[in-house]
Amino acid sequence: MWDSPMHLLIIPILLCVFAVPYFVPTIIAYSRQKTNRAAILAVNILLGWTFIGWVVALVWALKVDLVDRPAH
Repeated sequence: MWDSPMHLLIIPILLCVFAVPYFVPTIIAYSRQKTNRAAILAVNILLGWTFIGWVVALVWALKVDLVDRPAH
């Protein structure tokens, strides 16, 4: 299997397939220009593999910042 050049294509594709969903919280945080996006990235990298850390990062990325809320 590893003697064919096909593995040079399969490995990067598999990396992308698993990396993109893993970094969804970070992608959301940066696209929404969150104030704590560096912290969300850190939680995502360091604790995302636990799934609980990934969910925490996702909720944090989706949470509305106080500066984003309209004034009453």
